[in-house]
Amino acid sequence: MPSLDQPASPRPRPLVFAHANSFPAGTYRRLLSAFEAQGYTVFAIDKFGHDEQYPVTDQWPHLVAQLQALVHQVHAQTGQKPYLVGHSLGGILSLMCAARHPEQVRGVVLLDSPVVTGWRAGALRMVKRSPLLRRRFMPSAVSQRRRTAWASRDEASTHFAAKRLFARWHPEVLRDYVEAGLAEAHDEGGVTLSFDRGVETRIYDTLPHGLGRLLRLHPPRCPVAFVGGTRSRELRQAGLSGIRRLPDVRLRMVEGTHLFPMEKPTETVAVVSELLGAMHGG
Repeated sequence: MPSLDQPASPRPRPLVFAHANSFPAGTYRRLLSAFEAQGYTVFAIDKFGHDEQYPVTDQWPHLVAQLQALVHQVHAQTGQKPYLVGHSLGGILSLMCAARHPEQVRGVVLLDSPVVTGWRAGALRMVKRSPLLRRRFMPSAVSQRRRTAWASRDEASTHFAAKRLFARWHPEVLRDYVEAGLAEAHDEGGVTLSFDRGVETRIYDTLPHGLGRLLRLHPPRCPVAFVGGTRSRELRQAGLSGIRRLPDVRLRMVEGTHLFPMEKPTETVAVVSELLGAMHGG
């Protein structure tokens, strides 16, 4: 992925990618390289929530600000409004950024991002207020118990490969996750997760319950598209009503779970490229 210090190409097509919770941007190397091969200049934040300037707080205002700061830099450098493509957490941040800063965004593609509105938003707000309900219903109940350290990358790779969550992943994507998602544990030896488990948990516990109001007051003025997984439990829980309320939204589906970009990277790139092409005017 390019540095903002690099000179802009004569006719850039900037694309800002935002990752899902707990999966650093390097996990998506296969997807992002495919976009670059198609002529996009891709920019991404490696890990949301790990910069003290942009802490994780309720409804993620600082994470949106972190993304917007990158969007602003890309816009200023290239002279072009970037497309925003985000998976899960990243898609929600991208949609919120486009709503708040429409002058800097050309289009948004959400990859299985649960846009919770209406009565579901009210239920989410109630769950967030209760530690008991959070432990029962929120993904943070799992992240708090997540294993974080292994003796080696080989051991970690074997561990991941045996997990149902990773069983459907494309082998190259799993290798990229082992590379990007682990860091050397210098004090104790071995490797540890590079995405802090506490940050992951706080992101889950502060999911936005005010998206409906934000999108009513500031509907995106750029094209928006949504790509969902056919077997996504997260999509079934959130529903599509929040997305369908957006004007002229394009909906597509890819076979797979909530993590279909890791399971079907080639198919994901093909669908997103089609949607970006439509936004670009073909």
